[in-house]
Amino acid sequence: MLSRTADNLYWLARYVERAEFVARILEATQRLTAMPLAYVGATNEWQSAIATAGSTKAFAAHYTEASEETAIDFLAFSTTNPSSIRNCFEMARTNARAVRTALTAEMWDVINSGWLELRRYGNGLSSREELLRFLRFVQETSLRFDGSAYRTMLRNDAYYFTRLGVYLERADNTARILDVKYHLLLPADEPIGGSLDYFQWAAILRTVSALTAYHWVYRENLKPWRIADLLILNEQMPRSLASCYENLVRFFDAVAHAYGRQGPAQRKARAIRTRLQNSRMDEIFQSGLHEFIGAFIADNNALGAAMAEQYLM
Repeated sequence: MLSRTADNLYWLARYVERAEFVARILEATQRLTAMPLAYVGATNEWQSAIATAGSTKAFAAHYTEASEETAIDFLAFSTTNPSSIRNCFEMARTNARAVRTALTAEMWDVINSGWLELRRYGNGLSSREELLRFLRFVQETSLRFDGSAYRTMLRNDAYYFTRLGVYLERADNTARILDVKYHLLLPADEPIGGSLDYFQWAAILRTVSALTAYHWVYRENLKPWRIADLLILNEQMPRSLASCYENLVRFFDAVAHAYGRQGPAQRKARAIRTRLQNSRMDEIFQSGLHEFIGAFIADNNALGAAMAEQYLM
């Protein structure tokens, strides 16, 4: 496969995954802000949504204050935000067109119809009800794309590169939402385990579709260390860091087998997986969750760079 084709497939999958994650952030934030003030607290939930999306600096360059209107405009429709839902759909379709013959008909239909549907929304939404319909449409488009890829693609290098894009992006998203929760969302004077903490954690779990899974696994009330354990170390949770790296190692090995050689990307992926497997939640909290997640995000980015140098250039 040409490196250009692999690059298009990789970024196609990343942009679709990113669009879904931004939609989930907006949905969770709107759910939080709709609660009574006694549960919402004094924090700016829309600012935390922008931080979770990794767009704080880009947002500050165009807006002076994070409000519902400015945050939704920037994260959903802004053409100046590379990670907005609109730009993610645009770039996903651009990459899909470039490798049209490497996609199945079902995959192309999902991307193209999603892009056409997005254009019908114009540059804004008239009500909160319409926003919810829009966010559901984005999530459903991502799920349809993922499902069509899983059900219709040959298990060859084209499939492997799309999966690598999905899991690298998903790991980054999960890490960022955990980091933002601990440093921006909970006010300094609010007790951990209080009512505000509970509702914020519930919203975070809904963002990654993990609220029901949490109760199945731990069978108790929401506790920060349990939630961190679920989203970092539990390999049964599809969006956890451990699960993402189990899949990344598997698909990096599949690419290596297809091409008959391994390289820095395979070694880097295995090293990160091993670090996660050898980690314990009590040790992570003792050394600092923020520091652990910051190191993980840096390693995840380094793996993406190693992959790009090894296969996409």
